[in-house]
Amino acid sequence: MNAKEYLSQAMWLDQRINSKLEQLDTLRALAAKVGANLTEEKVSGGNNIKSHVENTVAKIVDLENEINEDIDRLVDVKAEITGTINQVDDPISQIILEQRYINGKGWDEVAREIGFDIRTAFRAHGKALKEIEKIKKRQ
Repeated sequence: MNAKEYLSQAMWLDQRINSKLEQLDTLRALAAKVGANLTEEKVSGGNNIKSHVENTVAKIVDLENEINEDIDRLVDVKAEITGTINQVDDPISQIILEQRYINGKGWDEVAREIGFDIRTAFRAHGKALKEIEKIKKRQ
């Protein structure tokens, strides 16, 4: 795994968590719709709706557990990456790496925060990645 892939782990995991949170919202909305129908009188097949609600609730619980596990993993990954970034000598490089890979900011925002134009930020980023490669090889 190269330096950029290593540093990007937290960003990808964060996006995965956000995707699962969207899925969770969808499941909750579905459960609410089905639950609302339970108040209507059904002549036959009423148990079908009840089992559908139970299945949906089980899926919600399973997904919530997955999200919690992913969040725990994200915290650990961010802590590890932050420890690696802190070993970089140049404080500007540290800020660039933290803003991009820990805070998930876009390049325009990263460059603006450090007072660089985007091309200078990219060059500093490239230099920082080389230093991360060296650090990872020592570990």
